[in-house]
Amino acid sequence: MTDPIIITCAVTGSVHTPTMSPSLPITPDEIAEQAIEAAEAGAAILHLHARDPETGQPAFDPTLFMRFLPRIKQATDAVLNISTGGGMPMTVEQRMRAARRAAPEMASCNMGTMNFGLYPALERRTEWRHAWEPVFLEASRDFVFKNTFADIEALHRALRDEHGTRFEYECYDLGHLYTLAHFVDRGIARPPLFVQFCLGVLGGIGADPEMLMTMKRAADTLFGADYRFSVLGVGRHQGPLATLGAALGGHVRVGLEDNVYLDKGVLAPSNAAQVRRIRQILEGLGRPVATPAEARTLLDLKGGDSVGF
Repeated sequence: MTDPIIITCAVTGSVHTPTMSPSLPITPDEIAEQAIEAAEAGAAILHLHARDPETGQPAFDPTLFMRFLPRIKQATDAVLNISTGGGMPMTVEQRMRAARRAAPEMASCNMGTMNFGLYPALERRTEWRHAWEPVFLEASRDFVFKNTFADIEALHRALRDEHGTRFEYECYDLGHLYTLAHFVDRGIARPPLFVQFCLGVLGGIGADPEMLMTMKRAADTLFGADYRFSVLGVGRHQGPLATLGAALGGHVRVGLEDNVYLDKGVLAPSNAAQVRRIRQILEGLGRPVATPAEARTLLDLKGGDSVGF
């Protein structure tokens, strides 16, 4: 409770489609601009995906990442965290490609294979900006988000061993924490761990306070003082669960990847608006907001001068 609290902003992701929000950043310029604004608002870590600038589809091409990573790095001191989660229907190798090219301070590491259902969003609209959007959402009905033990091992070899990258361990269910403990026991995942409790994805643990408490109790038992946790609540659960997580001594994640709304029925105008909202809540709780330098110290990161962009 005495540590400054890290705000992570997940800028665009691969879950929401362009029709869902006009504020969702699509092009490299839009991603860079919104990331910089989020950092200026108080985000110490920026969690980054790329998209096809013409269609808005999730993309894995490292050249797209390199169109915004250097620009963000020049304009901010934020920690840049490159997703290895990618999006449907990317292979694991494709999902790692950008991070291998960029050698970032941080990358995400998803801790288990799971169903990842986006198809309920089809019920909310009948018209779409792009033909790919309803097809993409419907495909999640029969999609398996693959993160096997071998995949997790490969990710650590490719990023930690070769580039000194550390991980945001994304845990969508209780069993994912036990999988992470397995990798700690084997000496593959090394403290200090940064564990992201991801609540509310269809196929993972539910987005309610009791489930958050369950995740924290399990992580406390498994990792003791060797971990720090952050809370990601999907959709309308973003603010309440982040607030609860902060009150419990954790860190928080917000951003248009996880929630396109600011209030009920009110679309967020930007990622920065969400960062400013959660920062106001955190400061009201008496929790100081971490600078990027403080985040690097808390998470034992290699520093921005050691990346590949």
